[in-house]
Amino acid sequence: MANVRLFGITKQFEDNSVIKGVDLDIADGEFVVLVGPSGCGKSTLLRIIAGLEDVSSGTVEIGDRVCNDVEPSQRGIAMVFQSYALYPHMTVAENMGFALKLARLPRAEIRDRVARAAEILQIGHLLERRPKALSGGQRQRVAIGRAIVRKPQVFLFDEPLSNLDAALRGQTRVELARLHRDLGATMIYVTHDQVEAMTLGQKIVVLNDGRIEQAGTPLELYEHPANRFVAGFLGSPRMNFLPGMLAGEEGREVLVRLPDGAAARVAADVGRAPPGARVALGVRPEHLRMAQAGDHHGPVGTIPADVALVEYLGDATIVHAQVAGVDEMVAIKCRPDEACPQRGERVALAFDAARGHLFDEEGVAFARTPGG
Repeated sequence: MANVRLFGITKQFEDNSVIKGVDLDIADGEFVVLVGPSGCGKSTLLRIIAGLEDVSSGTVEIGDRVCNDVEPSQRGIAMVFQSYALYPHMTVAENMGFALKLARLPRAEIRDRVARAAEILQIGHLLERRPKALSGGQRQRVAIGRAIVRKPQVFLFDEPLSNLDAALRGQTRVELARLHRDLGATMIYVTHDQVEAMTLGQKIVVLNDGRIEQAGTPLELYEHPANRFVAGFLGSPRMNFLPGMLAGEEGREVLVRLPDGAAARVAADVGRAPPGARVALGVRPEHLRMAQAGDHHGPVGTIPADVALVEYLGDATIVHAQVAGVDEMVAIKCRPDEACPQRGERVALAFDAARGHLFDEEGVAFARTPGG
């Protein structure tokens, strides 16, 4: 296995700048997920690591070896694509061992490697079948097995689960996590699905418009997003954002005045930002609740809202409500055992100060005060 380091990577397609100065350090044996919206450059970055795209500037290192001018086949990587790309006339065993056959490895070694990969992926009973006799999930496991037999230093996955249905994606995510544990391999995984990113990655790298917005563990990014983009991208439903302005400080908390005149307390350090500065208040749906007797009332502590839609999802209920002066509706995630309001009701929303996030006019997050 090997580490991967990227230094100052840029990629230009004619007048279009796709990657804009990426620095990234991936440790040996780490599972890293590159996530971001369509067109953010994540697949291009993966192809640069693989050697399928040349860099415009910067350095790619794999296992402490500069690989800018190294052919893809010599980089010690194996790539699994969204498309299975299996040969229809070959059996599963022949598909998995084809690259080894081209490399002129002895038949016995090819047979042993294929058998070992099939055992890891639990597809030993499928080795004599052809692709047309396999389900989508089985075909994807064959494609992964084809990568395993090559014993690469680094595994690269380019949205490998996109062609699977929701239930199969969930099952295959578990299998990929188990595979990483069993192999201890360096894995770099590209997806636009933030659920895949949160459940698979030891480190998540959030990309936007060719730049890294933030990199860290799933919990770090979820609890302490560096900016509004990361905060809104990770989480389902997404974080609620309410426009407001700073109205003063009370110890380790600040007061934020909302468009309708309501105010909320947030545990944040706004530094030298003056009262009256425009900010965005961010609160995740699971941290909003219907105000109860113990909550603050009056000018500070609750946010009036009108319920517009209620979604019953079984394991949770999502209440969508309109706050005066806010363009987008806010989402409140209720537990199944909670009493939820109905459409048309007026409610008062509350949240703990430590659960709020504040962002300046540029979208940069203010630090949360201790306990926040």
